[in-house]
Amino acid sequence: MGFRIIDIETTPNPNALKFNLDQPISRGTLSFVRPPDAERDPIAASLFAIEGVVSLMFRGDFVTVNKRADADWGPIKAKVRRALAEAQPLSEAGF
Repeated sequence: MGFRIIDIETTPNPNALKFNLDQPISRGTLSFVRPPDAERDPIAASLFAIEGVVSLMFRGDFVTVNKRADADWGPIKAKVRRALAEAQPLSEAGF
C-alpha cells in the first residue's frame, strides 16, 4: 500500500503545491531540481514522469511539487495522487 494524500495546501508560489501524506516519505529533506537528480529515487522518478512537473521536495510527511507555469494543476494532481498511491513507503522499503 502506498501513500494516501491527507490534504493539499497552496503555497505562496502558484506553481507549487504541498501534498500532506499519511506517513513519512523521507527521513530528512530531499530536493530534486531536475529529473536526473531523481535517478536513485523511484518515487521522485515517477513524479518527474508526470508532464509539467519541474522540481520536487520531500520532507517528513509531505511532498512539494512544482510545475511549469503553463501546466494545469488538474491532471497533475490526479497523476501525483496515483503515483504516490502506487509507491512503496519507507516502512515497506525496509528503512
